Amino acid sequence: MTTTAFSALALQLKCNAVNRLGSAAEAREVMHGAIANLGPQVAAARAFIGADCRLVVLPEYWLTGFPMGESIGEWGAKACLAMDDPIYDTLATIAQKQGIFLAGNAYELDPNFPDLYFQNCFVLDPSGDMVLRYRRINSMYAPTPHDVWDKYLDIYGIDGVFPVAKTAIGNLAAVASDEILFPEVSRCLMLKGAEILLHPTSEVYGDVRKEAAKISRAVENMMYVVSANTAGIANTPILDASVDGGSKIIDYRGIVLAATGSGESMAAYGDIDLGALRRHRRGANIKNLLSRQRLDAYADIYKQFPIYPANSMAAGGVERSHFGATQKTVIERLEQLGVI
Repeated sequence: MTTTAFSALALQLKCNAVNRLGSAAEAREVMHGAIANLGPQVAAARAFIGADCRLVVLPEYWLTGFPMGESIGEWGAKACLAMDDPIYDTLATIAQKQGIFLAGNAYELDPNFPDLYFQNCFVLDPSGDMVLRYRRINSMYAPTPHDVWDKYLDIYGIDGVFPVAKTAIGNLAAVASDEILFPEVSRCLMLKGAEILLHPTSEVYGDVRKEAAKISRAVENMMYVVSANTAGIANTPILDASVDGGSKIIDYRGIVLAATGSGESMAAYGDIDLGALRRHRRGANIKNLLSRQRLDAYADIYKQFPIYPANSMAAGGVERSHFGATQKTVIERLEQLGVI
């Protein structure tokens, strides 16, 4: 049954990183501990918010933290999930029990690309099915579909690169972390019908760039943004609270409906009104930015500036030094093109 009015929650949780652990088995224990806590946390939040809380978004890195010096192979073995991983099944059980759409983020292996991993934003529906799998396409220090572009498109197609899940609570899409700073990603998802943009992140509280970007993505695409930040990351050399706080929900007009401060919190919840969003998108007036887009006018300019190279990891055998070396090459290209 379609629901056009409901509550969404950006659940702000602390991450216990697995970097300092010596084995995949120890890392799994940390992941299972986080999930064991999650079930009661979600249940308590819904008891407070109400049964109309139909969407819960978890932070980026929540299960494992992020790689800090580990090789691609080491991180893949220790901290990444298989596409059919039992951990997804356990999360699906929480979604089923609570009757919610549960969105999160995890590092994921793909048998089609055995030497790599991807950062996966996922959504599990109330029946436990994974209805959205979005692999982050802009990342500084992790492989992305664009790095194996031709093969990725052959396997998954462009719909697999920019997926939108059409669900009983609207059309859901996702971006990860600082991808909120890349307007093209959200724009592509909007063009494919996205109404609610899910944003698992782990970021400095109050970063003015990202705060402005969240509102901008909501306004320019006339969509809701549900942004869930970590409540700190423990067990790394970085101070825990460096990435703590500011989870929020923004509506299609750019109005912040709810936000929370630092620490673990369920305070960032708010009402989603898809009926109002859809009326806004269909209004014949100056505020309807979607109807005023002239995308064909920009296409040729984009084609003239092939900045970041596709397929840079297609040959395999890539290590972390690749990321910094590629960025230096890109900066040189920007100079040659006259961009900088």
